Amino acid sequence: MGRTCKLHADNVLAEIRTRDPALVPGSKFSPVKDFEVRSCDLPLVRKSSCTSTTTESSDDGFLDMLDAEDTETEPEMPFGVASLLTAPLVMRGTGLGCEGESPAKPSPVPRLALKRTERVQDVPEKTKRRRSMCEVTDDYDADKSVSLARSKSFSKEAMETIFDNDQKDLIGDFSKVFLFPTVSGRHQELRYITPEMMVKVLNGHYNPFIERCVIIDCRYPYEYDGGHIKGAINLHMEQELQDYLLKNPLQSQGSKRVILIFHCEFSSERGPRMCKFLREKDRDINEYPSLYYPELYILAGGYKDFFAKCKSFCEPESYRPMLHEDFKEDLRTFRMKSRTWAGERSKRELYSRLKKL
Repeated sequence: MGRTCKLHADNVLAEIRTRDPALVPGSKFSPVKDFEVRSCDLPLVRKSSCTSTTTESSDDGFLDMLDAEDTETEPEMPFGVASLLTAPLVMRGTGLGCEGESPAKPSPVPRLALKRTERVQDVPEKTKRRRSMCEVTDDYDADKSVSLARSKSFSKEAMETIFDNDQKDLIGDFSKVFLFPTVSGRHQELRYITPEMMVKVLNGHYNPFIERCVIIDCRYPYEYDGGHIKGAINLHMEQELQDYLLKNPLQSQGSKRVILIFHCEFSSERGPRMCKFLREKDRDINEYPSLYYPELYILAGGYKDFFAKCKSFCEPESYRPMLHEDFKEDLRTFRMKSRTWAGERSKRELYSRLKKL
């Protein structure tokens, strides 16, 4: 039995050597050493022997043994076949399927392309979608504080304040700076001068720069008669002021100035009110920023402070207050006239506005 198996093996090897010498150990074409027979080649050798010796009758069950041995070694796949089964499929990118691959399973590349196409189609839909006013308002409210924090823009009131601060040293028509040094007073938009500055004006200290300086005493006539500044005129009603200064405006010659100085007993109410009234009417008559009287001043402290410091510049050298006991009836009369004039003026202004409509 053993001799028969040996003879059969020799016959198989001889037949394989005739067909492919590289598979036989010891051959000069074999890539392995003589004593090495790779385990992966044994199934091939034995399978080929089965096909070549099926007609021989002297196998004595040798083929059955080889077949049984083949079934035991089949789970051990050769290295080359295992690498082919585990390697990535290089033909997927070309769109060709493999035999073992299910045709219903989509490849990853088309899925990525479809997703990319959907994202591209979604963009115009988002941009074309109309936003409601509520969404716009919510977005504006959310970003409002951030925008204000970054922004350096100013409101209209702030811009006017900045402009006024830049022009605070210029007279009403912005052509020159104020001639007299001023001090702060009750009404911040008006310019105040001290009694000492008034004395300099009366003494002619500024005559080279002044065409005419008009001192307007806004007190009631009985106060004016009781004592006033030398050269001052008494205009206690708005109509009198308008007739005296605006019907025939005082014009300057050359570069000299026409200056008006207002005052009342304390320069707190009547004098500043008359000054503002003149500026308002002057603006209405002229085209901005031109004015007949661009340089206006208020005597700080009024006639009371001036009389206390500069009595010699008063005539007569006396001081009669508004609330004097002997002139209560005159006070009532002048106040009534002032109120009547104020009411008539408001009616006239309302009528003129209605005519413009």
